[in-house]
Amino acid sequence: MEVLRVEELTVRRGKRKVLDGVTFSLRVGEKFIIAGDNGAGKTTLIETVMGFIPAEGGRIYLKGREVRNEEDFYALRTTVGYVFQNPDDQLFSLTVEEELAFAPLNLKLSREEVERRIDRALKAFSIEHLREKTIHSLSGGEKRIVSIACVLTMEPEALILDEPTTGLDRKRFKRLVEFLKETDKSVIVVTHDVELIKSLGWKVYRLENGKLFLLP
Repeated sequence: MEVLRVEELTVRRGKRKVLDGVTFSLRVGEKFIIAGDNGAGKTTLIETVMGFIPAEGGRIYLKGREVRNEEDFYALRTTVGYVFQNPDDQLFSLTVEEELAFAPLNLKLSREEVERRIDRALKAFSIEHLREKTIHSLSGGEKRIVSIACVLTMEPEALILDEPTTGLDRKRFKRLVEFLKETDKSVIVVTHDVELIKSLGWKVYRLENGKLFLLP
């Protein structure tokens, strides 16, 4: 079963086609990488799929149903958790605890369930000590891990992570790789980090000149 399917997605910036008929699918439990040079359009691809950038052409499907309007994109964003390339674009609350609580509270879950999800997300990356820290006091690597933990509190079926290793030290890099390998969620990692690509060992799609193709 497919969680997500993208068909012939096209995005133009001026005269340039940043995306030129991009097609891919993500099946339940599937994990793969989308690689490409800086400026290749990787973030544009994901932000178009998530509904933040309008497409010139193409179709997006969530569990076989075409995504057509904002209500459909809301369903997509609660099913597919997206970790932004820049944590500062994602984090906006005063403290880590408030940030982690935001998504489950927005889903109108009970306070007990919200606390359970916060505890679970903190434990996943051994960052319980950051719970009461203010966001602005965090290092770049800490913000990166907190942004991932925030998405986990939604308990999405799939994850899309854009350059998730930027700013991570060796210990956090290793823990992230372990998490990505261990999770039973469907996962797309968008990166040009060669070490991460080698460490995961997943199949790799490359985005180049607006086209997406599977590397041998």
